Amino acid sequence: MGLMDAVGLGGFKGFPITLRQIFTKKVTRKYPQDKRQKPQRFHGRHVLNRYEDGMEKCIGCELCAGVCPARCIYVRGADNPPENPVSPGERFGFVYEINMLRCIFCGLCVEACPTTAITMTQLFEMSVTERADAIYTKNELLVNPDGTPNHSQPAGPLIDLNELKLSDGWMRATAPSGRAAYEGIPQWPGSAGVGVRPPEQGQRTKDGEE
Repeated sequence: MGLMDAVGLGGFKGFPITLRQIFTKKVTRKYPQDKRQKPQRFHGRHVLNRYEDGMEKCIGCELCAGVCPARCIYVRGADNPPENPVSPGERFGFVYEINMLRCIFCGLCVEACPTTAITMTQLFEMSVTERADAIYTKNELLVNPDGTPNHSQPAGPLIDLNELKLSDGWMRATAPSGRAAYEGIPQWPGSAGVGVRPPEQGQRTKDGEE
């Protein structure tokens, strides 16, 4: 029995599906020339923020490190020098490191931070040639006093450094426990360079009910 006799017409039943897909509209993009618009709460590279007066928001409480499921954050706090305090509190983040090779970009560190010191930007295209370069230190994560982010990696066709801007940073929810009564009320202090961010949109049903 020949091969064609064994297969019969059943072997050709899938070809109409293949031919139909050839002429349908493509859903892929010409990356990196054409990039999709990222949602407001996109989980990208982290930044450490400052208050509007330039003081650091991190108080070295280590809550972000404690809640991290991947154990990729290392924080050590130190007492603020009385003559030249770094943060408004008694302590500040003296050491802050994030191992991006371990990070799963879950955003739990953002939710745990009591001062909105750490947020996540929309930059996710990161590549390194040395493992040590994937460990971001405080010098690379902390924004400048005017709120502009530090660019610790070269720009290129896959890296848009504009996505590090604080205006695109991922913030916490506007309402504690998702309560509708707090909708439209910002739940965070102002940041250097951008001031108080506008509140995020509430979550409503299609019928407009809360």
